[in-house]
Amino acid sequence: MNHGNLPSTKTMLPEKEFLHIVEHTPLVSIDLVIRNAAGAVLLGKRLNCPAKGTWFVPGGSIKKDERLAQAMARISQRELGFVIDMADTKQLGAYEHLYPDNFAEAPGISTHYVVVAYSYQLPEGQVIQGDDQHDTLEWWDVETLLADPEVHDNTKAYFQA
Repeated sequence: MNHGNLPSTKTMLPEKEFLHIVEHTPLVSIDLVIRNAAGAVLLGKRLNCPAKGTWFVPGGSIKKDERLAQAMARISQRELGFVIDMADTKQLGAYEHLYPDNFAEAPGISTHYVVVAYSYQLPEGQVIQGDDQHDTLEWWDVETLLADPEVHDNTKAYFQA
């Protein structure tokens, strides 16, 4: 699939305006459950709120007027350093993520995401280049991530029946 130009995402909103949106409406996002040939799952240690300091799958918010395939391409390029074609993924379902905090760490404002989760099998030899939102990226086996208290419950939900 040709993504053409990655979407011309609108200019970022000023922090105050975006915080107002976070306070009053859910955000829509994509999460990526990336597996390597051994079946391990890629997690990143988050540096920003919400979920700061926890291990989480890669993902990000969908922008206004951005198609799902465009969002997938943009998010994967930003967080992993390469473009994932939506045709190479499998949708896992829709999830709700509720957080008591927000990106700006403003008191009293929670964050609500409606997340469409996708699984993706990483091709052998594909190089991953992390972004500035994660301290580190690591491969985890499912049993270990389910037992680790530092892995966020919203990530664990992708592996629980």
